[in-house]
Amino acid sequence: MLNKKTGEQKMEALKQKAGSYSKVRDYMLLLTLWLLLFVLSVAALCLGRYGIPISDVLDVLSSKLLGKPSNVNQTIENIILNLRLPRIIASIVIGGSLALAGAAYQGIFRNPLVSPDILGVSSGAGLGAALAILFQLGTFGLQISSLAVMITSAIPKFMKNRSTIILVLGGIIVNGMMVSLLGLAKYMMDTENKLAELTYWLLGSLAKISKGDIWIISIPMVISMLLLLAIRWRVNILALGESEAKNLGVHTEFYRGLVIVLSTVLTACAVCVSGTIGWIGLIVPHLGRMLIGPDNKRLFPLSIILGGGFLLMIDTLSRIVSPAELPISILTGLVGAPFYFWILHKQRMNMT
Repeated sequence: MLNKKTGEQKMEALKQKAGSYSKVRDYMLLLTLWLLLFVLSVAALCLGRYGIPISDVLDVLSSKLLGKPSNVNQTIENIILNLRLPRIIASIVIGGSLALAGAAYQGIFRNPLVSPDILGVSSGAGLGAALAILFQLGTFGLQISSLAVMITSAIPKFMKNRSTIILVLGGIIVNGMMVSLLGLAKYMMDTENKLAELTYWLLGSLAKISKGDIWIISIPMVISMLLLLAIRWRVNILALGESEAKNLGVHTEFYRGLVIVLSTVLTACAVCVSGTIGWIGLIVPHLGRMLIGPDNKRLFPLSIILGGGFLLMIDTLSRIVSPAELPISILTGLVGAPFYFWILHKQRMNMT
């Protein structure tokens, strides 16, 4: 009896030790990724059609942080602070938002093939942008995105079947409708000016991002991120299934709706200022699961860092790979598709 009790105590001690080791490893991984993101940000400030030495970049940044005048000429300082720095901040915020939204959607729908535009958010924002360009309405994509998700969410209620399958099918229906309306808007546009502007916007770009845009999108994005991080443990419970989550006392409809609303805000805000950017919300959560596993408590923070770094890398490449800046979605597709194939191949090798 004594030996059995001693053995149980040793097992419990080993479990606690393993849990402590896992937390330390996660913290070290997050710290390493934050440092890499900082290095990548500094590199992005240096790289471009007009190359800037790293000494000048560090001089300008340190002078602003310490409140002292810099020794760099005004032209270089303007490029760093007013052109490149807003794009870097926007890349990190938008990439992190899309990756977090993708991880949240994949968690509640229990499907690793789900992406942030599953409920018609991206197509709704595209239609909003088309209407804004066609009728000169200003920023209009967020409202249409919200309308698309509202219609999608209303379909299960109308069908009197609130399962996730019906919700996904509703998203496919609304997405198809929005794409058709977008095609109609394209047909009505001036082919020389407005159609070209919409086509470039739909391919995704941060070329016209400004400090004002960052302030507008950052507030709802940061609030949505913090709320998703606060309830990420409940997403773990929702991933167990409807009946299991209810047996554990979780209000499934409320939390599923909350996750959908917060993820929609993240996606809609991102798409409204940067255009449609694919693959990030799909492949980044997969990469996170390869690094730390499927636990959303650990996956959500990691997805934000990985998504921000991935989009920052893509945006930097879009500025330097050709004389004319490439749309972001072209590079995310060229990089994302082979990368996703590699992830699937690696997961298949691990399963066999």
